[in-house]
Amino acid sequence: MPSWFENGRPVADAQLALQTLADAKSQGLSPQDYHAAELTQAFQQAAVDHAAPATTARLNNALTTSLVRYLRDLHQGRLSPDILEHQFQAPLLSTIDPWSMIVSARQGHRLAQTLNEAAPQAPMYVALRATMNAYRAMGLPLAWQMTLPALPAHSLKPGDAYTGLAIVAARLATLRDLSSSATVPERYEGQLVDAVRQFQDRHGLEADGVIGPATLAQLNITPQQRIKQIALTMERLRWTPLLQGQRMIVVNIPEFVLRAYETQGNNVKLDLEMRVIVGRALNTRTPIFLHDMRFIEFSPYWNVPRSIARGETLPRLRRDPGYFTQQGFEFVTRDGKVERTLSSAAISAVQRGEWRIRQRPGPHNALGDIKFIFPNDENIYLHHTPAPELFSRVRRDFSHGCVRIEFPVQLALFVLQGSPQWTEARIDEAMKVGKSRTIKLEQPIPVLLAYSTVIIKNGGKVYFFPDIYQQDARLEQALHNVGHAD
Repeated sequence: MPSWFENGRPVADAQLALQTLADAKSQGLSPQDYHAAELTQAFQQAAVDHAAPATTARLNNALTTSLVRYLRDLHQGRLSPDILEHQFQAPLLSTIDPWSMIVSARQGHRLAQTLNEAAPQAPMYVALRATMNAYRAMGLPLAWQMTLPALPAHSLKPGDAYTGLAIVAARLATLRDLSSSATVPERYEGQLVDAVRQFQDRHGLEADGVIGPATLAQLNITPQQRIKQIALTMERLRWTPLLQGQRMIVVNIPEFVLRAYETQGNNVKLDLEMRVIVGRALNTRTPIFLHDMRFIEFSPYWNVPRSIARGETLPRLRRDPGYFTQQGFEFVTRDGKVERTLSSAAISAVQRGEWRIRQRPGPHNALGDIKFIFPNDENIYLHHTPAPELFSRVRRDFSHGCVRIEFPVQLALFVLQGSPQWTEARIDEAMKVGKSRTIKLEQPIPVLLAYSTVIIKNGGKVYFFPDIYQQDARLEQALHNVGHAD
């Protein structure tokens, strides 16, 4: 390793390295983790004193050690997703050897380029970093130094009077939801209502222009708190596996959105986007993982999971026996025989785990008329739904853990695009025939169930979503537990 000193004085690369560590916050990292302040002071003193060989040796080692840690953290993250029980079965971001990178960069006189290239190059990461640093530049605006008065009633509706309108307007102008030239109205109306609607849309709220407790809570979150939220999202992006194949399907759980991508050369194209319904935050959360989609089942059976059967289906059948026929249920014995008669003995056999209960294909089937299968231990998959009206809700955590999709035909066309015989008409027919059929994909497609409470989209706008599964809170605590500074 070339020395960071020459004739007892720090070289230009040393200054660059120290500046990089001191500016770690611009990457969502903490300068304290890399002893940036102490090293900067020590190198400044060494420059004044013409440091002795023993001092330069010690500082050489200290700066290299900190820079190695910084590069590893920047490229691969500060902790493993295993700590958060994320089930990423594919390799994480490619491993690097920071020490060798530094040696090569120093010898080739390209340290600055190497430091820049170590950061994740994903477009979302770059956009998040730019947004985070724009928020950092705000400091604590005056609009958040003043307290918003309590609402005059449970909610503030267009046309109502409110003494906090000037503060609301100032906050919205700072966040660019309201023009800085807009005047504050005497009552809550006009441009201010439109700005609130835009703010609500960007924060995972019903964009109705009514300021209720949820909207007020989001308005009270300071830019500093948003900086931390963005930094946590950047940390997660460092170890979330992306671009695992020529095509990929990604579900962002807190956004309730599925996107399908394909690579074209060095470019990534968004082919499809749709709303989804995910697992209930209270007790049936959708897991965060990566698996390969390998099968599609048209007109599927729904094999009711044992937990659902015992907790929901069997109690309902005891109360309402007609539910059995209405919903198209049937029993499957231990040896595979199908029993379509409801009886106390059959219910008891399911309760004991000897039999299982399933729902036949049809209009009431809980999976709708298509199921996208990526084999996994938790029996999670993508499927259609007989209750599409739920897609109109803003918050969509209603399922038992699986992901319900809004546009099944379009997703099937994306998945089967390498099989020209599967036209839209044929897919639609297979979904409606009422007879279960499973096909194997010619090429598996990675499916990532991911978690990001901050997204940049729609021309560079930043969107924040509620931490419905408390994953941001868990990540923040995990970073604290492994000794990382805030």
